[in-house]
Amino acid sequence: MSEENLFTFENPEYRATYWHTCSHVMAQAVKRLWPEVKLAIGPSIDEGWYYDMDAPFAFTPEHLEQIEGEMRKICKEKLKLERFELPRDEALKFMEEREEKYKVELINDLPEGETISFYRQGEFTDLCAGPHLDSTGRIKGNALKLTACNAAYWRGDSSRETLQRIYGVAFPKKDELDEYLARIEEAKKRDHRRLGKELGLFMLRDEGPGFPFFLPKGMTLKNTLLDYWRKVHKKYGYVEISTPIMLNRQLWERSGHWDHYKNNMYTTVIDEVDFAVKPMNCPGGMLVYASEPHSYRELPLRVGEIGLVHRHELSGALHGLFRVRCFNQDDAHVFMTRDQMQAVIQETVRLFDEVYSVFGLSYTIELSTMPEDHIGTEEEWERNQDILKAAITAMGKDFVINEGDGAFYGPKLDFHLADSLGRTWQCGTIQLDSQLPERFELEYTGEDGEKHRPVMIHRVVLGSIERFIGVITEHFAGAFPAWLAPVQVKVLPVTDRAEEYAEKISARLDGQGFRVEVDGRNEKIGKKIREATLEKVPFMLVVGDRDMENGTVSVRRRSGEDLGAMSLEDFAALLGDEVKTMAIR
Repeated sequence: MSEENLFTFENPEYRATYWHTCSHVMAQAVKRLWPEVKLAIGPSIDEGWYYDMDAPFAFTPEHLEQIEGEMRKICKEKLKLERFELPRDEALKFMEEREEKYKVELINDLPEGETISFYRQGEFTDLCAGPHLDSTGRIKGNALKLTACNAAYWRGDSSRETLQRIYGVAFPKKDELDEYLARIEEAKKRDHRRLGKELGLFMLRDEGPGFPFFLPKGMTLKNTLLDYWRKVHKKYGYVEISTPIMLNRQLWERSGHWDHYKNNMYTTVIDEVDFAVKPMNCPGGMLVYASEPHSYRELPLRVGEIGLVHRHELSGALHGLFRVRCFNQDDAHVFMTRDQMQAVIQETVRLFDEVYSVFGLSYTIELSTMPEDHIGTEEEWERNQDILKAAITAMGKDFVINEGDGAFYGPKLDFHLADSLGRTWQCGTIQLDSQLPERFELEYTGEDGEKHRPVMIHRVVLGSIERFIGVITEHFAGAFPAWLAPVQVKVLPVTDRAEEYAEKISARLDGQGFRVEVDGRNEKIGKKIREATLEKVPFMLVVGDRDMENGTVSVRRRSGEDLGAMSLEDFAALLGDEVKTMAIR
């Protein structure tokens, strides 16, 4: 980071500090307006900040406007932010006198000997570790916006108090805020939940919260995506398996998931034995490998699975297809010798490159290191982390370190995809694991005739298929490329006389493997075109008397581009080329 960018939003640490200070300014504004409000926590987040508050009334958009106005006043006052520390008993007394019960609880939960620091700005003081800007005057009052207010449980516990979480965002310049708000408005138009309903892709019901229903067009989209997944994985030498959706507790204990993940698992009892619905596919993949002997000649052995998994998510965390309780995971496991590790990782990254480019998605890479809750020695972790670093560095790819966020069994590379609005989504991951092969006593016969332990990677490229569908729905704003679109062609007869001709065209295109519908309703052609455009069908074939006479179709793209009349053979070649090349337009 260059010196001149240290105090700009180019520096993520400065950006977080700016937004954290904004959260204090917002809390101060709320306390000025409504002193009875109790404060909980107010961190910076990826895009702005939030503050959880306990108020005797529900915040409305009008309240948020009042808070914004008071925040601008505080910015103009240029209040100095001063840090000070207090011993535990004085810190508790300080917050008890102010009747801030949530702050008192936070202080009580701090470890003995922990520094208890506060930040003061004018009449307002908050418990906080910092850091902060030196003055509220650093914040541009005309470039801040409170964006939402939602319910939130205190400390994420559904049995605790329900608070109100106010979100905000701010930028150093007004035009940056305007650009951000415009992007948010565009994101609302692309919301996959709205588009999923409008385009007939999926639905969510109260009878199954977090368990999505896929409708016929959604299934066409999903199956087309999976067909592509299978095609590209066959090209890279993968074989496909399927493992049971439910396995006994002993297996999950052996894999370590019971100890590390059981709170997120659905369990039952069968014949007096504990079972769990699988939250991931890995242990089943271990059993498949262990089911027969293997030689070094077979390695690397690439095994893929589109496995339905279930994970218990809190109801408040559910969000369309982005956070669900059951989904298909495109898991794959590659078993290999130690000297194959770097080459296999690089091969996997090349597969990722190929897949993501099909959707026009770029990415950044995070290397996640050893978490506090892990299995295996530090030496093993260091060795595996170094292999991941060496593999992607040799490919000329950059990465950032995400300390302590590895899987409990090994370090990983996470791939964060950037969509057409610049938002990022963590989808792909490559996890290097030498622990589960040990726990499952996996073996192969080496060139020396002796038994050896393989190492493996766990990897997904799409991740949750359902979530990936949500991502690309928003990325394409529902206008999927022709190869992926649930309906590729809509034939629109201008009059009743052309309906039989339209049906013949539809049958011929259907016979060539294209997905086609006929709109034979007794409606004006303008309405049919408008509705097909709203349905985001890539091609419309308008057919009337002249087309019947000439044996042609009049072709329109959903963008409104008129390609004119052409023979059905020429149109089929045009569409076939777009499907074959997986063109994005």
